[in-house]
Amino acid sequence: MDQRLDAHRLSTAVTRRTFLRAAAGFAATSISVPGQARVGRRPGPETQPAGADLPWRERPVTIVCLGDSVTGVYYHTGGLRAYPELLELAVARAIPGAKVRVVNAGISGNTTADGLARLDRDVLAHRPDLVTISFGLNDMTRVAEPAFRGNLDRLIEGCRAAKARVVLCTPNAVLTTPDRPVPRLETYCERIREAGLASGSPICDQYVAGERLRAEDAWAFRMTLSDPIHPNLDGHKRMAESLCRAITGVDVSLADIGPIRPALGVVRARAAASMPVNVLAMPPFDAWVWVAIEPIRSGGQVHVKAWPIDGLTLEGIEQSAKGTVRALQPKPDLVVVGVPARADAESDEAFWRSYAWILNWSLSFGRKEWDCLVVHPGVAEPETPCPRGAMVRRLVAAADLPIIDRTAGDTRAAEAVFRDGVRSWS
Repeated sequence: MDQRLDAHRLSTAVTRRTFLRAAAGFAATSISVPGQARVGRRPGPETQPAGADLPWRERPVTIVCLGDSVTGVYYHTGGLRAYPELLELAVARAIPGAKVRVVNAGISGNTTADGLARLDRDVLAHRPDLVTISFGLNDMTRVAEPAFRGNLDRLIEGCRAAKARVVLCTPNAVLTTPDRPVPRLETYCERIREAGLASGSPICDQYVAGERLRAEDAWAFRMTLSDPIHPNLDGHKRMAESLCRAITGVDVSLADIGPIRPALGVVRARAAASMPVNVLAMPPFDAWVWVAIEPIRSGGQVHVKAWPIDGLTLEGIEQSAKGTVRALQPKPDLVVVGVPARADAESDEAFWRSYAWILNWSLSFGRKEWDCLVVHPGVAEPETPCPRGAMVRRLVAAADLPIIDRTAGDTRAAEAVFRDGVRSWS
């Protein structure tokens, strides 16, 4: 068996029986929309998607996404956007000419009880036409199932009292951990489905969508996760596509969406204000970054701090990132990550895990506070074999980060490739 799949299956402890139980639950909570994939709802008469008759083209339609850290914008997806922001793009593709505004009301660590406490302030104050509710990953660790179900009922009632439609979302599929074992997560997903049945609320079953992908291709599923429970941007694209389908009945793809340009917004803003730019960079890029950002620095000073990684393994670089970046004072305005080709791992799973965490620790916890730029190993070491070079590209794209890469046939000096790459992203 492929080593990466073997390690993955052992670590997740998810059996075929588990998936079949989840799929059976999905079958009990789904209907078909003509010409479209199924969206999460209970069986019954043919029903329109949740937002089918909203006046999308007549006036701005407001959607508020209420949830926890998976809903909110944090380092897992690069600090700029998550599935709510992607949902806005998806609806615009699904309904050309639609006027839609999506408000992200996700906060890390929140449970349904927290959602109830801030419902008026963070949700209803926006006068939403539709509210998506996504909780469970934190509730399963500290809110009993009956209380969880009751909180969901009250959230639905509160939204409907304000004339807002509701779509309930099950949490995303996860890698099983002691705090969040998959069988327990499944029971909380079933409470969500029960709340949907009792209230007649549509269900977007993100959990079953993830389990289906895991059953079809375990490694493809693994590559949608930033850590055991949080999806990366690739996972969030899938979540936004599913939610868009539940709301509009239209299948769209967000696979073509890349990092936002310009990617060095913090550097540009500080340079425009003639403020110092603080840079943390792995070698050899610490020696070249000053020249690379020269055209945009507008006379401001550039302070470069070297991030020493000589002799460190990939796991050692991960630990260095954990202890270095967020603790740095003053805070960096730009972090340049350039993991060398020699820093490898014994398996694809181990490489994915450590490299993903190097990127995670190189970002601020919540919304973006500094820029982060990744350099592919082939830039500085074009002659050195990099067997996981394609995986590096996939990891960086999944983190919604810019990457400087060397195109095939490019024989320029590493400094020139780096300089031009920085300027193209700025």
